[in-house]
Amino acid sequence: MNDQGLSLAILSDLFAVCKLRAGENIPSWSLSGSFCSLTRTPDELSIVCSQELVPAGVQAVRGWRSLKLEGKLDFTLVGILSSLTSSLAHAGIVVFVISTYDTDYVFVKEGDLDRAVAALRNAGHDVR
Repeated sequence: MNDQGLSLAILSDLFAVCKLRAGENIPSWSLSGSFCSLTRTPDELSIVCSQELVPAGVQAVRGWRSLKLEGKLDFTLVGILSSLTSSLAHAGIVVFVISTYDTDYVFVKEGDLDRAVAALRNAGHDVR
């Protein structure tokens, strides 16, 4: 992390965080968008994808917006998520986070997006 803060981009989609039974097959609807994150544990299958893809009747929390951390992150970096989530926590904003091999995605509820952007900018981060 540099002294000038981090750069984030706001993704245009609205996302849903879905919960399916642990043994369920990965549904084809979840794979058809440009963003999909799947996590299977002994307790559940969690899917994050564009909310427009989620069929009625699927247990989901809808209305999430995503802030993508720009650039590839080295695994030796320390405090990246903390620098983002602490600013959002101080602003009273609930987050959901997904980390990939290259970067991190911080999800906030759509109604909190403007406050989240303001909190991150006030902490010295660049949000586009």
